[in-house]
Amino acid sequence: MGKSLYGEQAMPRVLVVDDDQEVAKSIENFLRRLYHVAVVHSGIAALKSARNHRPNLMVLDVVMPGMDGFDTCKEFRADPALADIPILFLTALGRDEDRIKGLKAGADDYLTKPFNLEELQLRIHAILRRITPPNTQPADNFVKLNKLTLDRQNYTAYSPKGEALLTPIEFELLYHLMTHSNEVFTSDKLLQEVWDYPADTGSPDLVRMHIKNLRNKIEKDPRNPQILITIPRRGYTIAGK
Repeated sequence: MGKSLYGEQAMPRVLVVDDDQEVAKSIENFLRRLYHVAVVHSGIAALKSARNHRPNLMVLDVVMPGMDGFDTCKEFRADPALADIPILFLTALGRDEDRIKGLKAGADDYLTKPFNLEELQLRIHAILRRITPPNTQPADNFVKLNKLTLDRQNYTAYSPKGEALLTPIEFELLYHLMTHSNEVFTSDKLLQEVWDYPADTGSPDLVRMHIKNLRNKIEKDPRNPQILITIPRRGYTIAGK
């Protein structure tokens, strides 16, 4: 087997994808204190790199020649071998419609340029902390609530609609709501407890779009949800028995 692009495997592996070589290099120099970092400059190269040397997380630009970041994200989510890799968009596209497009494509988070390197590192740390398994796993990998079952090992949800593979953040969001059934969460509360953001930071659009994506995967009629419920002016909940 060839040597990994990331070197030793003890530290988390971050794949940086940006066609601006100067930006990519500055990110690499800053992050390599804490992570093994690999850098590529196109969506095609990102797919090839991830298939050969699987990263723990990808930082992805949007505006790139050839396949842009949105399409790259979709390709990752469509590949069963890559679908569960967390993706953090880092892009100059800061309009609400761009952010929503990125979240629809399957991103876990979205950070706009110009950006603070320390904030980028904090976002990466928060995502990796969510997906890092604890030292001891419970014997039962399945979480069940009413007609909904969540497979903790395979990031898969089973509902009356069928089987659905979840992205890492969809899994964490659904797991949190299922294990706190009947509790109503505001967007800000979910940003704190699921995304690990400080209070009053992050965008409610981040929560709203992932709730929508989850409903498309687990609700028979996403426009009339029966599992993941919105409580007007209060937030979101999943009803227990």
